[in-house]
Amino acid sequence: MHVPSIILIWLRIWISMAQLQQGGPDEKEKTTALKDLLSRIDLDELMKKDEPPLEFPDTLEGFEYAFNEKGQLRHIKTGEPFVFNYREDLHRWNQKRYEALGEIITKYVYELLEEECHLKKVYIPVDAMEGEPRSFIFMSEDAMTNPDKLMVLIHGSGVVRAGQWARRLIINEDLDSGTQIPYIKRAIEEGYGVIVLNPNENYIEIEKTKAQVQLSPDSSDEPAEKRERKDKIQKDTKKRRDFYEKYRNPQKEKETVQLYIRENGSPEEHAIYIWDHFISQSAAENVFFVAHSYGGLAFVELMIQREAEVKNKVTAVALTDSVHNVWHQEAGKTIREWMRENCCNWVSSSDPLDTSVESMLPDCPRVSAGTERHELTSWKSYASIFRFFGDAMEAKSSSGKAAPTRRSQRIRYEEL
Repeated sequence: MHVPSIILIWLRIWISMAQLQQGGPDEKEKTTALKDLLSRIDLDELMKKDEPPLEFPDTLEGFEYAFNEKGQLRHIKTGEPFVFNYREDLHRWNQKRYEALGEIITKYVYELLEEECHLKKVYIPVDAMEGEPRSFIFMSEDAMTNPDKLMVLIHGSGVVRAGQWARRLIINEDLDSGTQIPYIKRAIEEGYGVIVLNPNENYIEIEKTKAQVQLSPDSSDEPAEKRERKDKIQKDTKKRRDFYEKYRNPQKEKETVQLYIRENGSPEEHAIYIWDHFISQSAAENVFFVAHSYGGLAFVELMIQREAEVKNKVTAVALTDSVHNVWHQEAGKTIREWMRENCCNWVSSSDPLDTSVESMLPDCPRVSAGTERHELTSWKSYASIFRFFGDAMEAKSSSGKAAPTRRSQRIRYEEL
């Protein structure tokens, strides 16, 4: 970046302003105009003029990275882990590069879900018309027909998509810790059907057309003189905007419009939609949820909206550092009681795995995930969650009723 040259430009402008201030009214008016221009220019944004184009590869190979046999992302030539600061002092450019790589990672995980886990992609809404915005989920072949048990996976908020727990872990650690693939493979091995939700895929983005950007009401009935005056004002406004825009955002990105997906415009809506159209219609006698972070909030909202159905069909729920709040979400007493008996939240903590952790909320028991890192809680509690589900199945089978409280199971884990 040519920072010195930019600073020199600014110094010259300020010197000119000082000289103008010594003059008469005309010079002062010029000074005011110059100050107005300077107030509209952001120095940080101005420096973007020296930024390389925001153009990045669209494949892992193009980035010269690949996953090794351990599922770690490594540079093809050097074998080194991913480097965020590829160009020094260009944080915005580096961030955009990271995001571009993240989009490739998302597609790569989708491929793994289909090719390695043998899941199928199912588009939603199920009755979408041609051209209507759609999303999708993944499910095993027996998800709707397995008579015994079904596992439902819900990730948290942010940039993650179906099959992921944390993009940061996939890029900087490995696929096992950052994706849901270990859960899916083990669930299938143990006879579960599987449904993988995609709660952050709430809309599609399309580039704004020139007509959309400059859309204005029909003014055909207006007098010609008024129309001409309005057109002139619009042209002048656009001219000024374009002039300042080249300073404000030299690397101007495409303007887009968001088209929301019907009945799936939020994680909460998505969870309810998948429940209504898939989970509740499945043959499984026992449904199990694993919900991370905001996914826990989405589950609680599902419980509030479909309480009787959830109680009838869900055997146990494993939350990992869930951000739900039964008070703010106004979960009733019967829901809180059910959660105390059938849910467990593995939270980030410095305590050993499965150690009881006190909670200020009257909902489900909380135990340590064995890590203080929020994004690692699902991976670190992986084995404990499968034991938790196994115990819940056993308890239900032996009693013929819903599984009892998890406190006794949690103590058993601590003894192990």
